[in-house]
Amino acid sequence: MNFKSLIILFRRIKVLRYANGDLLIKEGSSNNNVYFVRKGLVRSYVNDEQGNEITFQLYPESSVLTNVHFILFKQSSRFNYEAIEDTKVYEIDYDSFVEVASKSSELLELNRTYFGKRIIQGAFQRIESFVFLSPEERYKKYLNDYPSLVNRVPDKYIANILGITAVSLSRIRKRIANRKK
Repeated sequence: MNFKSLIILFRRIKVLRYANGDLLIKEGSSNNNVYFVRKGLVRSYVNDEQGNEITFQLYPESSVLTNVHFILFKQSSRFNYEAIEDTKVYEIDYDSFVEVASKSSELLELNRTYFGKRIIQGAFQRIESFVFLSPEERYKKYLNDYPSLVNRVPDKYIANILGITAVSLSRIRKRIANRKK
């Protein structure tokens, strides 16, 4: 590992704190920062034609989030990224990261495998879940993947992520509870 590159990289990372309700990335912005959630919770959402907020994703501790549209396609953000708990993140400008990484094969590989593959992997997993899994199976998988989130967020956020209504989510939970009896 190129320690000089690591030192340069760490010097460019900022530690930031966001209060509940603060926006990390605003829809329409060209923000190209990469965030690592150290503590707290962030959600990405968009407003539909009626002005309703539709939650797309939740980012708990140890998650990496970024304006994928800008980094991959140089397009402005399609989502708002909002802290929904008091949140501490490590932030680095993506171009700055790439500049430092270009001088270190290990960091360059991290960029290629971690950021690129994780973004694509997450997108494909979500698409596949909508194609191959029933809403109940998606809910069970979500519970398995993120067991702590169901107690930290409103049901409507989870329902949005699963592509169902809050009423449907309630029915799914009731069915699962009845089977356990």
